[in-house]
Amino acid sequence: MDGGHRDNPLNIILNGAPITTDVQSLAELVDQQRLAQLRIATAVNGRFVAETERARTSLQQGDRVEIVSPRQGG
Repeated sequence: MDGGHRDNPLNIILNGAPITTDVQSLAELVDQQRLAQLRIATAVNGRFVAETERARTSLQQGDRVEIVSPRQGG
């Protein structure tokens, strides 16, 4: 594997919808979805992942990923 991409496609669930991707990390997925510049929250399989941990968070077949915008106000 080179260039940060997988040899085989990865099937995951992103915000409740199945997708196929070739990224390896959560940070790459956020970038691929064009969300890297936005203030977002992320979770993998129900566990919160801080922005500083996204590059070190590898994605696996069948992972459930949530990417959401934090809500403001009351």
